[in-house]
Amino acid sequence: MTETHPADERGAAASSALPPRIAILMKGYPRLSETFIAQEILALERLGFRFEIWAMRRPTDGAVHPMHRQIAAPVRYLPEYLYKGVGRVLAGAWDARRRPGFKAFLSAAWADLRRDPTADRMRRIGQALVMAHELGAEVPHIHVHFLHTPASVARYAALLTGRRFTFSAHAKDIWTTTDWDKREKIADSAWGVTCTRTGLDELRRLSPAEDPSRVALAYHGLDLDRFPAPPERAEFKNGRDPAKPVEIVSVGRAVAKKGYDDLLAALATLPPERHWRLTHVGAGELLAELKAEAERLGLAGRIDWRGALPQDEVVAALRAADLFVLACKEGEKGDRDGLPNVIMEAASQKLPIVSTRFAGVPEFVEEGASGLLVPPSDPAALGAALDRLIGDPQARERLGEGAHARLRSAFALDAGIRDLQARFARILDEAGAPSVRP
Repeated sequence: MTETHPADERGAAASSALPPRIAILMKGYPRLSETFIAQEILALERLGFRFEIWAMRRPTDGAVHPMHRQIAAPVRYLPEYLYKGVGRVLAGAWDARRRPGFKAFLSAAWADLRRDPTADRMRRIGQALVMAHELGAEVPHIHVHFLHTPASVARYAALLTGRRFTFSAHAKDIWTTTDWDKREKIADSAWGVTCTRTGLDELRRLSPAEDPSRVALAYHGLDLDRFPAPPERAEFKNGRDPAKPVEIVSVGRAVAKKGYDDLLAALATLPPERHWRLTHVGAGELLAELKAEAERLGLAGRIDWRGALPQDEVVAALRAADLFVLACKEGEKGDRDGLPNVIMEAASQKLPIVSTRFAGVPEFVEEGASGLLVPPSDPAALGAALDRLIGDPQARERLGEGAHARLRSAFALDAGIRDLQARFARILDEAGAPSVRP
């Protein structure tokens, strides 16, 4: 039930004068694709906050990011499938009956089941029973990452135990959750934050009329101390020398919303006299299909499919590249990105960005200043943008400098962390607990 993966719990005998732990709930932990969450937790721990992490799934990635090893919070796993934790579920159900919030929980859960009579909904109710039962009295607050299924568990557990909960909404969770579900979670929360203006507009549309600012904007930003200084790219590459191809890199899971089908189609439009290579970093369910498509298009010999990599190898791939591309678009059932962290990571190495005018990307990439933007799902426009930069090393250098300047001036980690520091300090103050002053 209680584990310390991947870091052990530090300060177990800490003084009661220390601030209590805040429960952080998420779908899976640790995950390489969610380093922005690990970055946030680590930064807040360094400011004096104490957390315990609750995850609905055990890790499936083969590697662990170095940040996960630095996080002090203990990790607790809920039963992913209720039949595998039936004793814990039954104990939670027996305990729930004596809770003062039992009627409110039962009302909310039953209303949700009527609208969503699925096994997944039952699983979330069961996981909430476990969390409510096992959450220590010394943990006064629940904060949840993602507004879809994790927020259901957080909401039910908060209702049962009389705690408040807050949330961070990101991307898919905003666009694939029904309006009624989002509206009720926002109404029951103390506050929420999200990481793009498009996400903010959507959630404020559903916020209580008397409190439209219940949800606020908080960019993740990037901890620049985690990245080396950008390399010097002095070599003049214009895509004309077959011995010196322009190195293109893309980092992202092989899923529909990343637009890798569009990227392959775009690369197929490049003139044969252009010399380039693409490195793709990431796993995903579409990987085999994309490799087959690259073969069909005659591109396979120019593409290095690297799979999921640990962070140091991701950074090495960025440093070896001349150009970064990510063809974001709407995926299945409305799934979409927010502001992909990998775009900021590419900017940390002074890479020019080619991406799409979609989701949160234009909030970072300024057309003609830090990169080039094209419409989503437009391989011809994407190919033209790539062709332009492959053949113009001076433009690549200028846009790479612009991307790095944009990152340092507006998307460093500090601003978002200061906001969360103040919010969590108020939560602890309101709970009458020793706090962490911003």
